[in-house]
Amino acid sequence: MFALNHRFSKKNKPKFFTLHSSLFTLLLLFAVTACGYKPSSHAIKNSFSENVSVEVVVDRVEPENAPFIRDEMNRMVYTRFKGRVVPKGVAQNHIRITYDGSTLTPLSYRDGYVTRYQVNLSVKFEMVTKQGKESKTIQTIDEADFHESSLDASTLRIEAIRRGLAKAMDEFLAYVSAKGTLSAKASGD
Repeated sequence: MFALNHRFSKKNKPKFFTLHSSLFTLLLLFAVTACGYKPSSHAIKNSFSENVSVEVVVDRVEPENAPFIRDEMNRMVYTRFKGRVVPKGVAQNHIRITYDGSTLTPLSYRDGYVTRYQVNLSVKFEMVTKQGKESKTIQTIDEADFHESSLDASTLRIEAIRRGLAKAMDEFLAYVSAKGTLSAKASGD
């Protein structure tokens, strides 16, 4: 036992190990700090000012999704744009989201019930940014398993639609971030 403790004591630690771990730590620190990574909120600032208004136009057939879309977009403005949602008259930038409903395509059946759907969504984003007016339509697809009960099917359908809407909004965020990065490169920042 004495030999093991003696062998791994700090006093007898090989110098290679301390040198190797120090170099590794230094390289890791350099890689993280020197890569030039900036969060998407920095790129978005090149397209959007701090004050943004959000307007949601939802299909009359599925009005239950309007609060979800508005809440998600407001959350994105606060957390990812690092901005504030304000009334349209006060805002420098505007985002108008038009959701025209969804189409459901049955993928599998069991005993006459549809047990798996594909949800197809189309969401149009119209923006007034620092660069001017712009429009982007995003198509998303989500698949969902449904139970053989009409009670659960309605709830699961809404959940599948909301997952698809969340995907569309994430894709919109990536689009705005990319546009902001291109705008910064064009202006030389």
